[in-house]
Amino acid sequence: MGTPGVDPTQPSIARVYDYFLGGKNNFEVDRKVAEEALKIAPDAREAGRANRAFLRRAVRHLAAEAGIRQFLDLGSGLPTQGNVHEIAQALAPDAHVVYVDHDPIVPAYGRALLAADDRTTVVSGDIRNPGEILDHPEVLRHLDFGRPLGLLLVSVLHHVNDDEDPSGVMAAFRSVLAPGSHLAIVHFHNPGDEHPEASRVAVEAERSFNQNLGTGRWRTRAEIASYFGDLDLVEPGLVPLAEWRAEPGDVVRQDLTHYTVLAGVARKP
Repeated sequence: MGTPGVDPTQPSIARVYDYFLGGKNNFEVDRKVAEEALKIAPDAREAGRANRAFLRRAVRHLAAEAGIRQFLDLGSGLPTQGNVHEIAQALAPDAHVVYVDHDPIVPAYGRALLAADDRTTVVSGDIRNPGEILDHPEVLRHLDFGRPLGLLLVSVLHHVNDDEDPSGVMAAFRSVLAPGSHLAIVHFHNPGDEHPEASRVAVEAERSFNQNLGTGRWRTRAEIASYFGDLDLVEPGLVPLAEWRAEPGDVVRQDLTHYTVLAGVARKP
């Protein structure tokens, strides 16, 4: 691909997800990691698609029902069909969207994709350093933190390890949210005694992710819920990914992976 800063010998979270979604922007090393994950959780590819379906439903809710006109998508991953700006701007053409990812391949591809859209941009940033994102000139050019914001952390926070202070990271991002803002989170979940077989899959998947990618935490429901702080969860609350406002025609598979990913959206009163 010849993109500066991209090492084709090291697996990338963004490219592994791209492979799960049927994308072409991945290397052999990424496919190996993805295939190992599929041995542990054969339905992981479906979970990747469910992740995109949740993003579509959540952004539609924020744009159509909550009146959100600006979005900050943290850990956005590689551009694929059904991006946030496409969903939001179909409902609200004046919506502004900022994508953030620390994988160098994402800004490279994103800028090419968004060259003709002056309401959407992509910046390089690491969510473990909220200040560099919140003070980024390009972010501040597109977003007004004095107005309601849709803050999206879709399958990224579980890649912040415990010793990297995910609670502090989330507190920093929540601190800039104006009243009426919404926060959407998708996170790997270990259901523990609530579902022992799914918990076993979560433990094995966590081992594989950390061995191959160096990151990946399947957290408890209480840990995930804490990242919303004092924001009010909207219905149906923090639930298995595919169950969040499932639409007619959506296939909600009751497989083990169904119990190992939770999703929720909360509103700042």
